[in-house]
Amino acid sequence: MAASTTPAPAAGLSGWFTNQIANVGAFAMSRVAGIGDVAIFSFQTLGWLFLRRQRRDVLLPNFYQIGVMSLPVVALTGLFIGMVLAVQSFAQFKALGLETRLGSVINLSLVRELGPVLAATMLAGRVGSAMAAELGTMRVTEQIDALESMGANPVYYLVVPRFLGCLVLIPTLTIMADFMGVLGGYLYSHLVLGIDYHHYWANSREYVDAFDFLMGIFKTFFFGAAIALVSCHHGFHCDHGAEGVGRAATNAFVHSFVLILVLDLFLGIWLNNVHDFFRPEGPRKLL
Repeated sequence: MAASTTPAPAAGLSGWFTNQIANVGAFAMSRVAGIGDVAIFSFQTLGWLFLRRQRRDVLLPNFYQIGVMSLPVVALTGLFIGMVLAVQSFAQFKALGLETRLGSVINLSLVRELGPVLAATMLAGRVGSAMAAELGTMRVTEQIDALESMGANPVYYLVVPRFLGCLVLIPTLTIMADFMGVLGGYLYSHLVLGIDYHHYWANSREYVDAFDFLMGIFKTFFFGAAIALVSCHHGFHCDHGAEGVGRAATNAFVHSFVLILVLDLFLGIWLNNVHDFFRPEGPRKLL
């Protein structure tokens, strides 16, 4: 009688586990290699940033595309975020008899968290994806290779201007998002909810100080740098074809957004410790 060719269950289960462990190991190695590649790319960008001065005719078009063209969407989104905060917070504050202090919570949330994260998210969605798609198209059509063949460094000519644009202009976009959010929250609270404007602004001045505003602006420098580096890296190393360019644009936004949230968490913890060090009496209370 011929022997059965079906593998023993134990051997099959052991082989399955071996394959799964190998797949996990390969995935982990690829992630570590990717992080190292981004780190090398970041050091190259920072090196060219300090080694050679940028030309004005190269910087200004990038500044215009990153900053000026992003203002309308950031302003409109900030306006409605302020209104949404007023809508969602009013019922709870009214139940506690604190509706006149609604402005303090809206404005504090905007200048410390929502304004910076909102501006960074809009920048990642509008500018980061566009940078990845543009650089990816240049990689696929071999324009980056042509720059290298002419002796020009593509990181200096293509990445550094975009990095400077995101780094320098994201605080301005954050200020716009903060202003429009504060304005939207006030207009809805005063005109629709009927909250007295004097108490609204008086409580805002009492509970929101300069440190809260500067805390949000400080975080945006890290957000802008992360968006530019991640997006340009995906564009520089995209796969061939239209599918590769589309995947690079998608991954640029997704990875930038996740990195924004991670940076916001750790920077928020550190800045809260700094705030507590300079203000040992603790946070101000609404009650």
